[in-house]
Amino acid sequence: MDNKLKSVYNPDDFNRIGHELIELLTNYLRDSTEGKMPVMNWKEPSDQLSYWKKFTDESNDPIELFKNLIDRSIHIHHPKYMGHQLCPPAPISALISLLGELINNGMAIYEMGPAATAIEKVIIDLIAKKIGYSNNGDGYITSGGTIGNLTALLAARQNAVKHDIWEDGLQDNLGVMVSAEAHYSVDRALRIMGFGAKGIIKVPVGEDFTIKTELLEEYYQKSIDNGIKVIAVVGSAPSTSTGMYDDLVALSSFSEKYNLWFHVDAAHGGGAIFSSKYRYLMKGAEKADSVVIDGHKMLMTPALLTFVMFKNKDVSYSTFSQKAQYLWEKNQDEEWFNMARRTIECTKLMMSIKFYAILITHGEDIFNLSVTHLYDLGKEFSALIKANSNLELALQPHSNIVCFRFKPEKVNVEELNAINSQIRNHILKDGDFYIVQTVIEDKVYLRTTLINPNTNSSTFEELIGLIETTGNRILIGS
Repeated sequence: MDNKLKSVYNPDDFNRIGHELIELLTNYLRDSTEGKMPVMNWKEPSDQLSYWKKFTDESNDPIELFKNLIDRSIHIHHPKYMGHQLCPPAPISALISLLGELINNGMAIYEMGPAATAIEKVIIDLIAKKIGYSNNGDGYITSGGTIGNLTALLAARQNAVKHDIWEDGLQDNLGVMVSAEAHYSVDRALRIMGFGAKGIIKVPVGEDFTIKTELLEEYYQKSIDNGIKVIAVVGSAPSTSTGMYDDLVALSSFSEKYNLWFHVDAAHGGGAIFSSKYRYLMKGAEKADSVVIDGHKMLMTPALLTFVMFKNKDVSYSTFSQKAQYLWEKNQDEEWFNMARRTIECTKLMMSIKFYAILITHGEDIFNLSVTHLYDLGKEFSALIKANSNLELALQPHSNIVCFRFKPEKVNVEELNAINSQIRNHILKDGDFYIVQTVIEDKVYLRTTLINPNTNSSTFEELIGLIETTGNRILIGS
């Protein structure tokens, strides 16, 4: 072997560089959780690209690479990170991710990843129990909520049609009923599946931005009259934009009435199954034919890790019933340990070990404590906003997603939209906080996802003060 190639795998170099990396990450974790560094050092996209092009040409030092990556990335462990739905991972899960990346076992079939495959089954059984499924409930882990929703809806389609869609293709005008506030990944999945716009039946939401269940009958009958075969209903738990949970019990009852597949997109809020205080939000999910839950949103694991759960385990095998004799000996038998028979992925990462490391290190109750605390923060922040005459709460949140806006007196809607967008841009470039924005009924709102357990009332008060100060400066300038 060439000496240069051999040096890539030198254990002593790995040990030296690894220790330096752990030291850097330890300092990052300490400084970010204690708020001793900015949430981010904002750079324009063109500046960021120029920097890394130059770095590529001029550096070969991995330690400098590590330092620059930390400095030039967003710091999710910071208590002022309130942006997107990506959790600050539990450090133990990051450590085991390093192990998983190095040993690099695939999980298409059992022999490629025996330990991680068995661990995945242990976790899936726990999630099924928490949802409220019987012993017939099952599932697997996949790479993100988008693939999770696509997989579940593929199962719904296969379950609904009379022919073998895997072999014969799509032959009917199929439709799925979804909330107008459903995540775009549901829309994307259905378009990928060939449903087209006419097959995505969007039911309006009410004042609380949950699906208007009283309109389900009307929209169902209208679709049937238009030649659409409705095969499924999708509930949001919660919607991404507003953080509001649909009435899963009502959706389940409607699905049962017409023998429709009931899918729950609980990518963000499915973690509530662990919360003794907020578990009620997931009531009705136990009757769902499929449920998707992201571990990397509310369950403390690094991205990506998504649970795709089925009430009836048999459907998870029929969705991808495909011959691949080089991978497995039998095609018809149930083999929970040969994952490629049920997933889109063939080379499947060892995602299970991330969640498992947290479970065995900190115990199951840590998920209850985390979800409950973060949802409590949503209520606390909402109360502060409602008490402030310069701010307007979009709606009382169900979860840790809180939408609000700066709203001084005697300012019209167009001006308010512009002011709130400018406030968000100022905060982004300042780097002290990280929040995002959303549009609700043509109104721009500031949007926070309270996903860091170190966020507290002092953080909220500081953010509110910054928003008021920035908003008033914009008003004076205009």
